[in-house]
Amino acid sequence: MSGDGFHVHGPHDHAVEHGAQSGDSLASRIAVMTAILSTAGAIFSYQGGHTQNEAMMFKNEAVLKKTEASNQWNFYQAKSSKQNLAELGLALAPPAKKEFYEAEITRYRKEKAEILVLAEKHEAEAKKFNDLSDEAMHPHHRLAQATTLIQIAISLAAITVLTRRIWLYWTSITAAVAGVAVWVLAWVH
Repeated sequence: MSGDGFHVHGPHDHAVEHGAQSGDSLASRIAVMTAILSTAGAIFSYQGGHTQNEAMMFKNEAVLKKTEASNQWNFYQAKSSKQNLAELGLALAPPAKKEFYEAEITRYRKEKAEILVLAEKHEAEAKKFNDLSDEAMHPHHRLAQATTLIQIAISLAAITVLTRRIWLYWTSITAAVAGVAVWVLAWVH
């Protein structure tokens, strides 16, 4: 607008003004649909990120438990080596030292049994967390597909407004319904 009250409308201004005055119901419906789809897409995306983070936390815990199990197995191996040396010592020792080596062999067997229980416990926990990670990751793939379908629906809706092709509007609705269906499938397994 100029300082003396003279105003020049551009072609875009005219089209927007005309659409607002004519009560374009298609554009209104698509605007509402796009807002709803954007909200659904944001929710699907959030849920997908959450499931992925949860899966990574479980996988990290599985790795930690596997490392603890590996440490226990190494400790078990060291005790086995010491037991073998004590058995060799028993075989080569004079009679006065045999009682010492027998006590050592008994001690190493007892310690190995305790270590074995702990190592197997850590192995079982690692498996449990790996399974939880796999379970948490299952819906993630479906949620990513649902989000993609919602984004396609939004894009088709925008193209519908520009081209005024009703078949694009129905294609957009079909993509949105497919996105919601895939979202439902993410949680049904």
